[in-house]
Amino acid sequence: MGFFSHLCACLEKLRSNRAAKTGATQDDLEAFDLFFDLRTLQIATNFFSELNRLGHGGFGPVYKGLLPSSQKVAVKKLSLSSRQGVREFTNEVKLLLRIQHKNLVTLLGCCVEGPEKMLVYEYLPNKSLDYFLFDKMKSASLDWTTRFRIITGVAKGLLYLHEEAPERIIHRDIKASNVLLDEHLNPKISDFGLARLFPGDDTHMDTFRISGTHGYMAPEYAMRGYLSVKTDVFSYGVLVLEIVSGRKNYDRQLGGEKADILCYTWKLYEGGKTLDIVDQNLSKYNRDEAAMCIQLGLLCCQQLIAERPDMNSVYLMLSSDSFTLARPGKPGIQGRRGQFTTTSTSAFSNDKTNATSTSTGITNASGGNSFVEDYSRNSMSISSIDEGR
Repeated sequence: MGFFSHLCACLEKLRSNRAAKTGATQDDLEAFDLFFDLRTLQIATNFFSELNRLGHGGFGPVYKGLLPSSQKVAVKKLSLSSRQGVREFTNEVKLLLRIQHKNLVTLLGCCVEGPEKMLVYEYLPNKSLDYFLFDKMKSASLDWTTRFRIITGVAKGLLYLHEEAPERIIHRDIKASNVLLDEHLNPKISDFGLARLFPGDDTHMDTFRISGTHGYMAPEYAMRGYLSVKTDVFSYGVLVLEIVSGRKNYDRQLGGEKADILCYTWKLYEGGKTLDIVDQNLSKYNRDEAAMCIQLGLLCCQQLIAERPDMNSVYLMLSSDSFTLARPGKPGIQGRRGQFTTTSTSAFSNDKTNATSTSTGITNASGGNSFVEDYSRNSMSISSIDEGR
């Protein structure tokens, strides 16, 4: 009963906030009804039919639903066998109450009846980024302009979480399957079940409670439990390289040096052949932008935490016509190999027993890099870019 009461209070707060923002009256609040009864969601999803299933994450399966109002929704259903439970469910609700941004998925409400716990989100018709990106046929829908917009949109969402939200939030699981696409293929970051709230001035914490997806995890977090905003930056860098290349970050079928996208991209960069990583399905693309994105991805994935840019710097690089981009150092590859998800049921507490308020290693990316490159997307040709070290 305590959990339900707390959830009621949280959702009532969201109801009030939305009403205030839209100028809704008390009578209008029914439009923001945040509690769904189980029967309504069963009917909406055809009793959670496999035909309506959109995907499956660590939390559980997600289903498409159609409400009596004709509104389409996505229903995330907590699997009864899931290792993620009430605390993760509460965590996601509490976090989504605090955040509103066009590049973050919108929570519409929830259902808590008996053992059933569900989150109801806006429905995004184009599923997740990985659905398109890693399919040779579907990836044709992602031309370069769309890919660059997705790269920029995810950066804007992360910048909001790290620096503009009411409290700093580290997502901890940035990856292609957690980037949803709307009807215009604009990106929205989803799945905040693993996210951590950093209250006050805390900048990082050391924890043994590791949660996320190997292949996207920063090595200092995967191996030592060192969690900071630079953890998300590393994951974002891997995602950028995936978007540019159209391949998964680790693909055993490619074999040898090509299997790991970081190792292979780094080798190409050092050899002055950066653009060889670009997706061959892209018949046309902006070579300057592509080269810049690849170098930016490598910068975000540097082994040294202090040399990775923060998301503010990343967004400035993506949105400016003329800027200075540092040369990347060696990428961090330890603790990345393989593709599997690891979570801990105790990983979602907001207790601060392991938190510190120091900022060791959380400096801007400018420190430590003595070489820089100047890019201007309006005037530079790819032949003028010195890609090697």
